[in-house]
Amino acid sequence: MSADNNNQQDRIQQNQHIQPQLSFWQIFNMCFGFLGIQFGFALQNANVSRIFQTLGAEIDEIPILWIAAPLTGLIVQPIIGYLSDNTWNWLGRRRPYFLVGAVFTTLSLFIMPHSPTLWIAAGMLWIMDASINIAMEPFRAFVGDNLPQKQRTTGYAMQSFFIGIGAVIASALPYVLTNYFDVANTAPAGEIADSVRYAFYFGGAVLFLAVGWTIVSSKEYSPEELAKYHQHESQQQTIPSTHQRSSTQYRLGAMIWMTIGAVFTTAIITQELDKQLYILSLGIFCFGPLQLLCSFKLKHNQTRDRSELGMLFNVVDDLFHMPKAMRQLAVVQFFAWFALFAMWIYTTAAVTSHHYGTTDVVSQAYNDGADWVGMLFASYNGFAAVAAIIIPFLAKAVGIKLTHTINMFIGGIGLISFYFITDPSLLWLPMIGVGFAWASILSVPYAMLSGVIPPTKMGVYMGIFNFFIVIPQLLAASILGLLLKLFFDGQPIYAVVLGGVFMIISGIAVLFVEQNNKTQ
Repeated sequence: MSADNNNQQDRIQQNQHIQPQLSFWQIFNMCFGFLGIQFGFALQNANVSRIFQTLGAEIDEIPILWIAAPLTGLIVQPIIGYLSDNTWNWLGRRRPYFLVGAVFTTLSLFIMPHSPTLWIAAGMLWIMDASINIAMEPFRAFVGDNLPQKQRTTGYAMQSFFIGIGAVIASALPYVLTNYFDVANTAPAGEIADSVRYAFYFGGAVLFLAVGWTIVSSKEYSPEELAKYHQHESQQQTIPSTHQRSSTQYRLGAMIWMTIGAVFTTAIITQELDKQLYILSLGIFCFGPLQLLCSFKLKHNQTRDRSELGMLFNVVDDLFHMPKAMRQLAVVQFFAWFALFAMWIYTTAAVTSHHYGTTDVVSQAYNDGADWVGMLFASYNGFAAVAAIIIPFLAKAVGIKLTHTINMFIGGIGLISFYFITDPSLLWLPMIGVGFAWASILSVPYAMLSGVIPPTKMGVYMGIFNFFIVIPQLLAASILGLLLKLFFDGQPIYAVVLGGVFMIISGIAVLFVEQNNKTQ
């Protein structure tokens, strides 16, 4: 009887153009692929530096070699978002990209640990990260497409749950293989240990099977169905023609950005500043030619329809016409991801120097501290999986903005407490807060964003939103070392403290994000 009532209710909703709510297991199936994607990311994050060093990389070369990861996301995600917005075939809208990304990521995971030289390994990192981004980016839009607004927080929280589970298992996999299955974790010079190789094989299989399960167990709405469900949203979120950026504005913007980039680059050369600052200066400069191209396209446009001016123009044009709430969320994301990157790259150095009292990388104390950091990182991902279950209930109780504020505050306080905790065995306690912040960062901003962007541009705007994840990471990689050297006597514990402060700022910033009735 209840099943008949549910089917009748779905039919009524469809007739009224109200998007049907999905069951728990339908949401579970559509998010399950993220378990596999996170397997790939976690194996990459935990082991690629080890592979680079095994193949002869010096410690100061590793940041440059790693720059592939954020730069690839910066380029690939908006492109894939735009393409998936404009795709519809027998496999669907987003699922074709799930499949392509899963196939190439699996192949990359199988090949990566067999890299014979450092530069082949670096090239494989580019290919692997591009492939992961192809599979991952449409997953964010997938939730926005398939779930009505009131269920999107649950959908993104479910993704966070699988991210946490996948990260814990994948991060611990080499350790488990060595200690429980007697797989060697050492190898001759220039060769990758079997524990890492087998972990990559297993991760490739898990990724393909998990993404494959989402592809075969989930459906997608056609563009016509989505247009009916989101007709009211689309009308509200259309950009008035009077607010559209003109050819002259693009040309003026290009001149400003190229001038700033050129001056910045010249200063780096003449003042012999850190070479990693080139990442920022050249990035600023390169945004100028992109705007010149947009100016040229508009000037020679024979129609009034901007959608006909090509992918590159539309991605840049959409960047300049982000909804106000999206611009506000960009500030939230900027401070959050700067904090995360500070934590990721400096926690090992901070704990080993501040809590274990050593900077000698070959000492027993240093390696004990580094091993403990690995367990701390696994623990915050585990706490994030728990937090992902709690966040939807908390959002219903206190609202989605205050939920994010609470989570960011306890995460920030957790990072700041690293300075004051003297017993390293107690450092798992702050990781509870970090886990809640991590789960919230991966879910709440996306739930808020999906309610303010045009449904027909869900993919491209999710890709553009990734800019505000990548840019703070590039900025942190470029200036954190300089800040520590100038103001904190080079002590890495202060980078972790600064990360905590930035998390709290992010929690405050979200309170100023405008919401409509649906996203509240």
